[in-house]
Amino acid sequence: MTEREKMLAGQLYDCGDTELLTQWHKAKDLIREYNNTDSADAQKKELILSRLLGGKGANLWITAPFFVDYGNNIYFGNNCEVNMNCTFLDDNVIRIGNNALIAPNVQIYTAFHPANAADRFGELKEDGSFAFCKTQTAPVIIGDNVWIGGGAIIMPGVTIGDNVVIGAGSVVTKDIPDNTIAYGVPCRAKRKIE
Repeated sequence: MTEREKMLAGQLYDCGDTELLTQWHKAKDLIREYNNTDSADAQKKELILSRLLGGKGANLWITAPFFVDYGNNIYFGNNCEVNMNCTFLDDNVIRIGNNALIAPNVQIYTAFHPANAADRFGELKEDGSFAFCKTQTAPVIIGDNVWIGGGAIIMPGVTIGDNVVIGAGSVVTKDIPDNTIAYGVPCRAKRKIE
């Protein structure tokens, strides 16, 4: 099993793997180009996103700056808007449905590290250093017609249902059901949307 296959399967994997580092650097170069593209140059931005993302529907709008790990594990539906300064750590799949609104400074994480330091760092080298931390992942799935408020953090393994509003500043650690307004730290469903 390759390190990329381990990564997508949620197993411990080595971030320093050559294949993964190649994709990581490619994504960093593409996202730097995207973030430095003239705001009105829709054609160039479209081309960059087509090379960066795993898949996207029609009418995707991402306001720079935008930050990713690999890019190719991110999938958008139709009519999605991502506001400025969002960070998507897509070490596993981030799948966003149709008509999503993602406010500024939202962070979506699929990666996490083992709590046990020995598992996290592995064997130390003679000089006391290590190559890369061991990492695990879990996908993040966001349904249709979701609005995620500014500064929200979505943690690994979370599924957010359809027609959900996540309040600004929330930390989403557990799944949120359909047709719900949810907020808080930790984020909890507070009421149903009629």
